[in-house]
Amino acid sequence: MGDEFDALLELLELKDERRTGWVLRGIESPESVAAHTWGTATLCLFYADRAAVDRDRAVAMALVHDLAEARTGDIPTRAADADDTRSPPSDEKEVLERNAITELLEPFETDEWLTLWEEYEARETPTAQFVKDMDLLDNCLQALKYERESRYDETEPNDAFTEYENLDEFFATAAPRLETSVGNALFEQIKTRYEQEIGRDCKI
Repeated sequence: MGDEFDALLELLELKDERRTGWVLRGIESPESVAAHTWGTATLCLFYADRAAVDRDRAVAMALVHDLAEARTGDIPTRAADADDTRSPPSDEKEVLERNAITELLEPFETDEWLTLWEEYEARETPTAQFVKDMDLLDNCLQALKYERESRYDETEPNDAFTEYENLDEFFATAAPRLETSVGNALFEQIKTRYEQEIGRDCKI
């Protein structure tokens, strides 16, 4: 049981692990990885029926989808990853995260949670595709929230965000990766609200 508690304590560090994308953008008091996980799971709870996927499985998948980051840290997805030296190649990231979550979940003596994580990563089932869309939409909703609350200084020089204005990059990152009709419909609604906030069309 001690090993389980050690694993739990490491996993709970996600409560304090700040999301790198917001840190790079200079957001004041940015959310943690755990807060993002909660947001994704909540979206799954509310929209799984609309997407015709199993709600319980989707919520469980959302809860495990970022557990590896307790050990690897939050590696951001950027609109131009090829030019971003902060992010390792995607295959290297996958290996790092697979090794991390396998070790973190080992004390719990079940393959159920690892199987959910692998399904999410493969993105081959309707449930995994839906959960990934909710993961992306949580980013967009958070961008809308930060924009409304003026949680960053857009006049400050920021080498990490030179191509995109405001928080457009978070929408640009999400748009080409959405796979479900529910995800795309919600994205358009969130983007419209965001454009109303910034007073122009979002660059994606």
